[in-house]
Amino acid sequence: MTDMLLEIDDLAIGFDVSAPWLTRLLTGTGRRLLKAVDGVSFSIARGQTFALVGESGCGKSTLARLVVGLYRPSAGHISIDGTNLARLKSRAELAPVRRRVQMIFQDPYASLNPRWRVRDIVAEPIRTHRLLRDETRIRARVDELLGQVSLAPEDGEKYPHEFSGGQRQRISIARALASEPEFLVLDEPTSALDVSVQAQILNLMKDLQRRLGLTYLFISHNLAVIYHVSDRVGVMYLGRLVELAETAELFARPRHPYTRMLLDTVPDIDMTGRVRQPVIGEVPNPIDPPSGCAFHPRCPFADDRCRGERPELRADGASLASCHAVEEGRLPDFAR
Repeated sequence: MTDMLLEIDDLAIGFDVSAPWLTRLLTGTGRRLLKAVDGVSFSIARGQTFALVGESGCGKSTLARLVVGLYRPSAGHISIDGTNLARLKSRAELAPVRRRVQMIFQDPYASLNPRWRVRDIVAEPIRTHRLLRDETRIRARVDELLGQVSLAPEDGEKYPHEFSGGQRQRISIARALASEPEFLVLDEPTSALDVSVQAQILNLMKDLQRRLGLTYLFISHNLAVIYHVSDRVGVMYLGRLVELAETAELFARPRHPYTRMLLDTVPDIDMTGRVRQPVIGEVPNPIDPPSGCAFHPRCPFADDRCRGERPELRADGASLASCHAVEEGRLPDFAR
């Protein structure tokens, strides 16, 4: 038992996106590999919420699926409470870990079986992991879980199509809690919901964390949501972490130019009049990433070193940043 529930070390996964063999033979081209996650390392303490943020396509959701075991990494390792998942081969060995780690998906409309009643959806993890065997006790447990997410026991007799998006996400949360997990991976759980419903779901997740002692990996591209729910933040760009810091530190004193660009997209409600750096360029093709720092084609502070040498995460005060300009002290102060 350690204070760190999740530890990820140099995690990587690549996907073969090569053309068919005959096409490659006729055109004389080789195999092509997409590095969706490339050497990511971080840890999450018990009871903490660690957030991953970045633009679409940066590898956040792929990393989430690696953590819950839907993908197997090409390199590196994932440890849950000191257990290295790479060493677990059989379903019997993985079952205890999978019970402790659950995932809530982005789309509440696609993540629930439309042919099952809600009661059976929520009871499935209980039956799969054989937590209870008596049907009367299973029914009572399902009623309790529905109550924890502010749904009524009678809702268990309905089908998913009879609920709104926010209610469906509550059902997904109840299903995730059914196996009595310690760790939840939340893959943009509010992005498909209305703003008012988003706030309700986020408040519910924070309340459940306090009452049940849960640990979260929270994935989002919404910085306002990240600020509200997280303790620490990792900023991803093209499969790599470019900055890692406590939430308050990152929002007050962002180091990496990419983090600053993301923060400049948050509306200035206080109307400070601060000049903002507009979002420039597009995310490069991950199959053929730029040399050196992957962010250099979009970075106003890039120089020849940035174009030729890939930076590594280094300590800068209370943060970690992967940027030559930060290391060399070439960045101006960030004024909020």
